[in-house]
Amino acid sequence: MCRLCDEGKPQNHFGSRRNFFKGVAATGIAAASLNLFAPRPAAADDPPIDSSELGRRYVIRGGSVMSLDPNVGDFAQADVLVEGKKILAVGPNLRAGDAAVIDATGRIVMPGFIDTHHHQFETALRSFLADGILINDSSNSPSGNTTYYEYILLKFAPVYRPQDVYINELFGGLSQLDDGVTTVHDVSQIHHTPQHSDAAIQALFDTGRRFAFGYFEGAGTNGPHYAYPTDASRIKTQYFSSTDQLGTMIMGGEVYLGDAVYEQSWKIGRNLGLQIAAHILSPFGIRPILDQLAAGNGGANHDIAMGPDNLFIHMTGMSDSGWQGVHDVGAQVSIAFPIEMNMRHGMPPILKMQSLGMEPSLSTDVECTMTADFFTQIRVCMNMQRMMVNQMVLEQGTFSPPFPNDWPTPAAGTPPLLTTRDCATVP
Repeated sequence: MCRLCDEGKPQNHFGSRRNFFKGVAATGIAAASLNLFAPRPAAADDPPIDSSELGRRYVIRGGSVMSLDPNVGDFAQADVLVEGKKILAVGPNLRAGDAAVIDATGRIVMPGFIDTHHHQFETALRSFLADGILINDSSNSPSGNTTYYEYILLKFAPVYRPQDVYINELFGGLSQLDDGVTTVHDVSQIHHTPQHSDAAIQALFDTGRRFAFGYFEGAGTNGPHYAYPTDASRIKTQYFSSTDQLGTMIMGGEVYLGDAVYEQSWKIGRNLGLQIAAHILSPFGIRPILDQLAAGNGGANHDIAMGPDNLFIHMTGMSDSGWQGVHDVGAQVSIAFPIEMNMRHGMPPILKMQSLGMEPSLSTDVECTMTADFFTQIRVCMNMQRMMVNQMVLEQGTFSPPFPNDWPTPAAGTPPLLTTRDCATVP
């Protein structure tokens, strides 16, 4: 748009804040008149232009390549050859034929971040709940009154139309792409009708990045066209029958919906061969339910067990037996450190996972409260773990004469401090 801006010399094109907002408004009106924001049918064989177009070859040339994969290695200067949606080769001086060239000289080339839990339908509500906690605690305080459960799930979510879902999902995905997050598990409790689900899926495909569509319930009151969880079969057949595409599907199976509902959703998901995800956290009476699942007697018929196909989100406040079950079956755990610390979900269970030899994935959770910037997730993960371990080590010392030891060597069994490399390679 502007040569000086493109050359790194930003210009003030509006002159004042008032004129800036006038310009933004004019741009929005023009975009609306061109129907740029209207959803279009999603199709697995209709990849977005300029990213994963079928057969399109391009080479990212001359960057510092950090593959984060010991089988590939890291390179001070190398190339990455891509065809369509697949990386063909990584290494110095690759022969790429007539492939388009992206000059990465002086830049770092690395895999994009993977966000394993993001409520993208809330993109338009960014920072609305900056001070709020999860549930009203009757404190009559700024944090305790305006809360996530009452306002986001029970007030905003029920009035979303399919077009509201589409635009939130689209802008949420595009903004994360701009932030280096190239894969997401979208967890949106917005599936009031099949049309809401279709709009979310269309936006995820239209964004052009890798995604797992999480099919969860519709939050709040739902009408006569509510189809969760049985609509999962149609969605799987219509959108996710191919294994060679950017999008996949995960079945939402929230245990707080009641034994009968989650038993039905888990069985549907397993019959369809889908991973099953659920929020597992301190409130809502979830701890004894997880214990039942660990023992293999969950659900209304006491025949549901956790398995390697489970993704458990948060895992705060759970019992040792519940954790042992998660470990033993090889289930996955997603931790949203900033949100859990701010919204009273409970202590992020990083030390518990370390003690069991497990590694979490990281997630941004809700943009209505915290940023979706993934470097924030990494920094908070590292800082919180090191704070807890450092305090643990300090408390191993003695402060009394005659032989004070106020800087002790960590005792055997003390969890190791996370390093920047650890946090960069969290799965």
